[in-house]
Amino acid sequence: MRHVVVVGNGMVGQRFVEALTARDASGEWRVTVLGEENRPAYDRVRLSALFDGSTPADLHLGDLPSGVDLRLGTAALAVDRAAKTVTTEAGVLAYDELVLATGSRAFVPPISGADLPGVFVYRTIDDLEAMREYAAGRSVGAVLGGGLLGLEAANALRLLGLATHVVEFAPRLMPLQVDEGGGAVLKNHVEGLGLTVHTGRACASLVGTEAGVTGLTFADGGAVDAEIVVIAAGIRPRDELGLGLPLGPRGGFLVDAFCRTEDPAVWAIGECAALSLDGADGRTYGLVAPGYAMAEVVADRLVGGDAAMTTPDTSTKLKLLGVDVASFGAADGPLDVVYHDGAHGLYAKLWLSDDAKVLLGGVLVGDASAYPTLRASLGGPLPGPPLALLAGDSAATPLTLPGSAQVCSCNAVTKDAIVDAIKGGAADVPAVKACTRAGTTCGSCVPMLKQLLNECGVVQSKALCEHFDHTRQELFDIIRVRGVRTFSELITGFGRGRGCDICKPVVASILASLTNGYVLDGEQAALQDTNDHFLANIQKDGTYSVVPRIPGGEITPEKLIVIGEVARDFGLYTKITGGQRIDLFGATVEQLPQIWRRLVDAGFESGHAYGKALRTVKSCVGSTWCRYGVQDSVGLAVALELRYRGLRAPHKIKSAVSGCARECAEARGKDFGIIATETGWNLYVGGNGGFRPRHADLLVSDVSTEDLIRTIDRFLMYYIRTADRLQRTSSWLEGLDGGLDHLRDVVYHDSLGLGAELDAAMAAHVESYADEWAATLDDEERLSRFVSFVNAPGVPDPSISFETERGQRVPARSVPVLITGRPS
Repeated sequence: MRHVVVVGNGMVGQRFVEALTARDASGEWRVTVLGEENRPAYDRVRLSALFDGSTPADLHLGDLPSGVDLRLGTAALAVDRAAKTVTTEAGVLAYDELVLATGSRAFVPPISGADLPGVFVYRTIDDLEAMREYAAGRSVGAVLGGGLLGLEAANALRLLGLATHVVEFAPRLMPLQVDEGGGAVLKNHVEGLGLTVHTGRACASLVGTEAGVTGLTFADGGAVDAEIVVIAAGIRPRDELGLGLPLGPRGGFLVDAFCRTEDPAVWAIGECAALSLDGADGRTYGLVAPGYAMAEVVADRLVGGDAAMTTPDTSTKLKLLGVDVASFGAADGPLDVVYHDGAHGLYAKLWLSDDAKVLLGGVLVGDASAYPTLRASLGGPLPGPPLALLAGDSAATPLTLPGSAQVCSCNAVTKDAIVDAIKGGAADVPAVKACTRAGTTCGSCVPMLKQLLNECGVVQSKALCEHFDHTRQELFDIIRVRGVRTFSELITGFGRGRGCDICKPVVASILASLTNGYVLDGEQAALQDTNDHFLANIQKDGTYSVVPRIPGGEITPEKLIVIGEVARDFGLYTKITGGQRIDLFGATVEQLPQIWRRLVDAGFESGHAYGKALRTVKSCVGSTWCRYGVQDSVGLAVALELRYRGLRAPHKIKSAVSGCARECAEARGKDFGIIATETGWNLYVGGNGGFRPRHADLLVSDVSTEDLIRTIDRFLMYYIRTADRLQRTSSWLEGLDGGLDHLRDVVYHDSLGLGAELDAAMAAHVESYADEWAATLDDEERLSRFVSFVNAPGVPDPSISFETERGQRVPARSVPVLITGRPS
């Protein structure tokens, strides 16, 4: 039996061991793995998840194959290539073949102060746990580096509750992955989360005392305060073992196309390898996909195969700070096609051949849903018109791709391999993953796996996520029938694991819809979406907006004066909204309860602008004032808004009531809209004035007020019970079996016999409604969460600043906005 020693127990080292044992049918190889850390291999790509509810166990990659000798906490100290031995603190190991998978270390720029307490690198679980401990009681942090790792580190500091600065020497964020346009859109997204971005600036030094770092200075002048600094300025190969082997121009063990060093018994894979192809100087790759490819090549070579490396694929798709970012292929070409939607923060660019027929590369920011199809089309014809693909409107499907197209770039899996697995019996995504490894690394190709399964005629599971095998509708029924009251109870009895950012908000919404309890009590608080955490909408500068409910848009002079006084006293920006309410912008988190107290005492309540719930019921003045009005639209709008206030749903709900056919309230652009007739009311449903506008459909006509309200009650409750997560009424209605006719039969003619049950559910909601602002003000424990800094309650966030524009206080911005022209 021959012995292979693997130095390194990271993601690439583990992949090599799995690949070798899978190929070694004769049992020729004995494997020993030396792991420097005291924990088994984990998913380093997902490190920041540790600050978002995950544990080190959640990142564990799984156990090594049976029979592998894994030695944790055992570093290789020296290698004697002549004797073929590796020396560790525990002794000397002889090898027949040596595989170096030592990875990389963080690059620390040569600046003074880098050794101060409070300065960290972002590489291991131990690094992050030390950061978490040090960050306790501190309020401001900075990250040196605005690339992939830097933005991950920035997200970690943000999740720790620190005001965060990102410093990047290049003129844009992620300079290696996105172009200038994509970098600008990404910067807007990042700044919208309250982070401060400094691009085109170099850090000259870190300053502080023996007690710790206190800030940093810039080479071009200026400084920022920082009580913790994370260096994420790049990586360097770990090639410090004394092997005497040739290294690449930027370090790393120089290897050929077989990943073999100058010594035929020594191989190098992953970030410690400098791959030399076609006579070129060795290049290192800081991505997991090239490392996996190298691992497979060496495993194949050790069992007598002829595998060899080709130019590695450097395509990437990630969600950084909640923003989708993807790049693939070349970053240049004879022709380019750009799609830029500034209103929604979307940017995409494709590079094409000079005849516009071959896709050479591209970058996506804000929405990467087209990535699987585009990535798989590299080097071949586009499966649809470029702009249609980028806008998400193309009818192209994976079946239009050639069989050789690479669907999973991380593991180099082609469409043919996936289709063969499906035809061989893989009946769902987990089975395809097990057969092919597609989708097991970054997961960006999973949507395409689902499409290929569907297009191969395999009926797919409609499971909500990996933690629940049920749809949202099925979970709703389970919670309702079984009387489940907590997420823990539900996942213990009907799911698995700890939950995720898909199922947790869904269950929170269902529980709120059924029990109508305070959304921040107990474990409910940990399930909520971002805005629900503070019962307010967070704005791009880190402040919050306060939106009191104004039913139907009707307001007394006294209440109007109170809103004005609150805005004046707290220095808030005020704006009349399209939903006939008044937005108050610029409140800091510690000001929210003070503002709510003034408003609640004047008779206002939460307008739920932050929740997936009813927002507004807009109205015209109707028959009370208008000479064309035929019904009291204001009175009905007020009654409906008070009836449905606080109703939690799969998505936000908007409504309107128009007093005549002139439609001044624009009711047909709403989730449910009412238009008065001479004899009653017409009810329209399924409208949406958002990103994909849709006119509502007429559900019933000329009905009485009593019949109208009963029909709306049932419509809303049926939608809440049966819609998917984050599905507006417009798309829900379009996908409903039987469409509008089925909906009319259920909610108006009671064809399913659900009427009484839906009526009772709405009655329970109306009876149990309580204002969340008032409930917070009446409870000291609930109030305790409304502080900028837990360790310093009452202290405002120093990163928030304002300037004056058109007579009101607005967020300070570095680039002035110039609008030419004059009011007409």
